[in-house]
Amino acid sequence: MIPRIDLQQQITPTYFAFLDALAESGFRGDIERSYASRLAVATDNSVYQSLPQAVVFPRSTQDLVVMLGLAAKTAYQDIKFAPRGGGTGTNGQSLNDNIVVDLSRHMHQLLNIDADGRRVRVQTGMVKDRLNQLVAPHNLFFSPDLSTSNRATLGGMINTDASGQGSLVYGKTSDHVLGVTAVLVDGTIIETGPVSGEALDKKLEEDSREAELYRCVYHSVTGHAGEIETRFPKLNRFLTGYDLRHVYDKASHTLDLTRILCGSEGSLAFIAEAWLDLTPIPTYRTLVNVKYDSFQSALRNAPLMVEAKALSVETVDSRVLGLAREDIIWHSVSDLIQDVPGKVMDGLNMVEYADQDGDAQREKVEALCARLDGLIERGEAGIIGYQVCDDLASLNRIYAMRKKAVGLLGNTKGRKKPIAFVEDTAVPPENLADYIVEFRALLDEHGLQYGMFGHVDAGVLHVRPALDMTDPEQEVMLRRISDQVNALTAKYGGLMWGEHGKGYRSEYSPTFFGETLFTELRRIKSAFDPFNRLNPGKICTPLDSLDQLVSVDATKRGFYDRQIPVNVRDGFTQPMDCNGNGLCFDFDVRSPMCPSMKLSADRRHSPKGRAGLVREWLRQLAAQGFDPMAEEAAVMSRGASVKGLVERVKYTWQKSRGEYDFSHEVKEAMDGCLACKACSSQCPIKVDVPTFRARFLQLYHQRYQRPPKDYMVSWVESYTPWMAKAPRLVNPVMSNKWVQRGASSLLGMVDMPLVSDPSLKNLLATGPAARFDMAELQALSDEQKAKNLLIVQDPFTSFYDARVVFDLVQLATALGFHPVVLPFKPNGKPAHVKGFLRRFAGMAADSAQFLNHLARLGIPLVGVDPSLVLCYRDEYTKVLGPARGEFEVLLPQEWLLQQLERLPARTPAGEPWYLFAHCTEKTALPATHQDWGRIFAHLGAKLEPVAVGCCGMAGTYGHEREHAEGSRELYGMSWAEPMNKLPRDRCMATGFSCRSQVKRIEGQNIKHPVQALLSLLA
Repeated sequence: MIPRIDLQQQITPTYFAFLDALAESGFRGDIERSYASRLAVATDNSVYQSLPQAVVFPRSTQDLVVMLGLAAKTAYQDIKFAPRGGGTGTNGQSLNDNIVVDLSRHMHQLLNIDADGRRVRVQTGMVKDRLNQLVAPHNLFFSPDLSTSNRATLGGMINTDASGQGSLVYGKTSDHVLGVTAVLVDGTIIETGPVSGEALDKKLEEDSREAELYRCVYHSVTGHAGEIETRFPKLNRFLTGYDLRHVYDKASHTLDLTRILCGSEGSLAFIAEAWLDLTPIPTYRTLVNVKYDSFQSALRNAPLMVEAKALSVETVDSRVLGLAREDIIWHSVSDLIQDVPGKVMDGLNMVEYADQDGDAQREKVEALCARLDGLIERGEAGIIGYQVCDDLASLNRIYAMRKKAVGLLGNTKGRKKPIAFVEDTAVPPENLADYIVEFRALLDEHGLQYGMFGHVDAGVLHVRPALDMTDPEQEVMLRRISDQVNALTAKYGGLMWGEHGKGYRSEYSPTFFGETLFTELRRIKSAFDPFNRLNPGKICTPLDSLDQLVSVDATKRGFYDRQIPVNVRDGFTQPMDCNGNGLCFDFDVRSPMCPSMKLSADRRHSPKGRAGLVREWLRQLAAQGFDPMAEEAAVMSRGASVKGLVERVKYTWQKSRGEYDFSHEVKEAMDGCLACKACSSQCPIKVDVPTFRARFLQLYHQRYQRPPKDYMVSWVESYTPWMAKAPRLVNPVMSNKWVQRGASSLLGMVDMPLVSDPSLKNLLATGPAARFDMAELQALSDEQKAKNLLIVQDPFTSFYDARVVFDLVQLATALGFHPVVLPFKPNGKPAHVKGFLRRFAGMAADSAQFLNHLARLGIPLVGVDPSLVLCYRDEYTKVLGPARGEFEVLLPQEWLLQQLERLPARTPAGEPWYLFAHCTEKTALPATHQDWGRIFAHLGAKLEPVAVGCCGMAGTYGHEREHAEGSRELYGMSWAEPMNKLPRDRCMATGFSCRSQVKRIEGQNIKHPVQALLSLLA
């Protein structure tokens, strides 16, 4: 039995008092002090870990004023803060051990849009891609791009002066920030923007807090203009933090404090709101994917692409391409980046052109293609082929692959993982190829594996060496490599931080700026934040301060992870391997990735948050000498005992009395998971939360009693077949309001569905499909077996939506097959979801034995519900291993695709059908929409996939009382609008839970695709 974990790093008394005072001060945001909340922001996408004292989530600029005004009081002058946006930083920019101020939860509104002026005012907690969604109807977009654009906030982009693909034309974030609303450390609000001529002279003479800042910056830049011109490299990625070169324009006598704040990493002020410049969306876009025999060839050929007036040139090496090929995302781009017969593609340049003029666009592309044809014909430059792509959907798929490639590097097998610490160096583009030769030699000297990609047009290289940060010697190697790359980058006239900010690399700032200019940075820091209270240690410290800069030697996640025994680390690879890339924070409600994160806006309720909590849980168990692997083995082999029950009752009573156990905080995060499994395929690291969640629940409930609903759910496959035998007796009882109230109050279950009437047994009574005789099936000839179909039942479709199974029988019959509905065998999925893993293993072994016996007949096995069918492929493999056998249960579309050649093709016509695919299905099987589309088109119908996220039901999640409201909220996020906009009788959903949710909320049934196909054949 797991021990109680009562260890947590306590909040210091001063911070505790401040947080109490803040709660009483008119602050309207959220204040979170729990250990789990603090752990959720203790890491980002870097190797570092720093536990804050608390996390606060302001709702407005006024909240920031209230918070900082309170902190200005004498009693709280030791309180320090660090702003946080999306938490996607690769160098610990937002990590600190003070109070983290997260603007992303509430401050994400579009405040004003001036489409004619091509500008927009936003709160800085807004995600970049969300802004582009909102301004797209005006044919505008915010052009600085980055691979984390679906979760990175605009405030984070401003604070790190982020940029990425297309920066040669579109520039960096700072090139598009027209002005900001910033809150200084004393609570003063300032509005920044260009101030010129007499207005600037007047500002410099004023007696105000704001004027002090203007005078300080003005004297720094005018007094050291020559040094600034010499020191700052002439790069697209200029020397940010603080940007002395661009803050003042002598010719127009204009000073803009915005430029100082951009790239300041929250060390000068809180940036609450911003006016941003927008760019017209190009009318014409073309991508030329140029393939090479080596990465070096791709690098050396990149200048030719830049000369050819390309918008951007993105390069990836063979390692990144290989990882992409192994991921489900490759399915979406394989036809756009095809292999060249007889050649090996070890490098790729993705060359984009964009223009408002179609003729100009065509001329540029044709000119490049002509040059490429000549080089291929002569066998020069290592070019082995190219493909041209000019439709927007295809471009977006390619760039989605490129963006995901950043995370895919972390999915390499073994303990050594490619990590970010020297991943955004920038040198003049003409030096890049030679620079990379030395860079690779440096890494090869250390015997390291690595992947490379980057924006070669801007001279930016992304490289992540593979290190095992639980090995202290390799942590030392990280420091050595950092120093060497720092020197190498300087040698080639470049920067160590070309794109992702400084963070814990701030210690290298004095080297790049030089003593004179670094002193001026410290002077500016003193003017804005004299007592080093804003993100202390980042960029620089105030003049006369004895505080130290943060260092690459700071405490890393590996320090904590190495405290977990190796066998436990290897046994819990899913949470251990999470590298914090944050794809699970995807804002888009139409994306299936992590509905609980979208619902709660709470990082604890994300795959990254849950992985971090489980890592800490494992670490604290290890500190008490407890081995969870040994306990798991014991639980799987032993039965229940009276002693165990008595202990569970005792500990559950102590829990109800408020006794602290960190396991309760982990349990709370796990309870919010819908077990949709989108993370297991959408996450580039494949952080499979439902798998380690089930393992945690199994161990947790050895100590604490389960609620009644857990037993009700886990036994659903046992009692539902009995209920289905008498629907006219059971349904009136189940629909009785007193029974419903009792189910809610006693069992914690609401809106319980009614069993099918007529039942599946009654529907099949007049046909041969219900007759299962193993001897008869074995006696069939091969020719006869080819005309048979075995339908595998699941507990939900068969007993609650029996008409779907019956219609599958009818469809198969109409196609000339002899379907047989197999006897019901429990699948075990409900038991797995609730962590009854011993019970699940028994059911899985029994079902696998039965299905393997049937598989030897050579007759196709087909199941209806995606969640249950995919359980045979995933959970069965994990729990049974080789004992699972080789049986395969197909989904309807997988089987139907094999039958298309038997049927005459028709020309698609009529009104379209609309497909709402199940989350688990479309993430695990990315061809789902395409497969159904092919089937419908062949049978003469149009099909349009509907982009939606989770419906909110997710098995029994939506029926659990504590989740019922959230379930409806999730439905409202992405399902309600299309479901009410489209003709309901043309809408289809593949998942039983999805159809059940629609029926519950809309009061109307929708079809399964097999039912629509049956109507087409009729």
